[in-house]
Amino acid sequence: MGRTATIERRTSETDIRVELDLDGSGRYQVKTPIGFLTHMVEQLAKHGLFDLQVRAAGDTHIDGHHTTEDLAIALGQAFREALGDKAGIRRFGSVTLPMDEACVTCALDLSGRPYFVWAMEIPKAKIGDFDSELAEVFFEGFARGIQCNLHMRQLAGDNLHHVIEISFKAFARALRAATEIDPRVVGVPSTKGTLTE
Repeated sequence: MGRTATIERRTSETDIRVELDLDGSGRYQVKTPIGFLTHMVEQLAKHGLFDLQVRAAGDTHIDGHHTTEDLAIALGQAFREALGDKAGIRRFGSVTLPMDEACVTCALDLSGRPYFVWAMEIPKAKIGDFDSELAEVFFEGFARGIQCNLHMRQLAGDNLHHVIEISFKAFARALRAATEIDPRVVGVPSTKGTLTE
């Protein structure tokens, strides 16, 4: 049985559908009403080697907050469902990546306990139709959806596009590492025997 999941999240503000295969090859089809958000979710699939189909609609005539947050929560829930009891996974992932002048570290633990740290210096600005502060909203929403411990730390960078894009790429690679099956791991990688709470 494959490590897959389908999540649908519908509210009065958004309509989201996510289809995920953890053991894919980085194929994606992503449609959101926010161009830069679409581009970032594509980075998640491509660099995480996750097969991902996303359809998101929302009240972007107000702003992009609800769509970004609800999509992140749904993505996190899809990963949580696809991981099942998390038997055999590596559990931890930590990656530092550069993009021109920008450099970001992402460290995460698929612990079953949501905790989020945002050590990033991102001023409020627009990147296309994306509000820069929505990057934090996305990662926090994902951490809640999947229930993981997620730290994002900026080491360098001035160009907002570079800083946020490399954040997503580092996140994708750390998530890829944490979700991979380790042939040496027997059962759930925790002395308490569970990673679900």
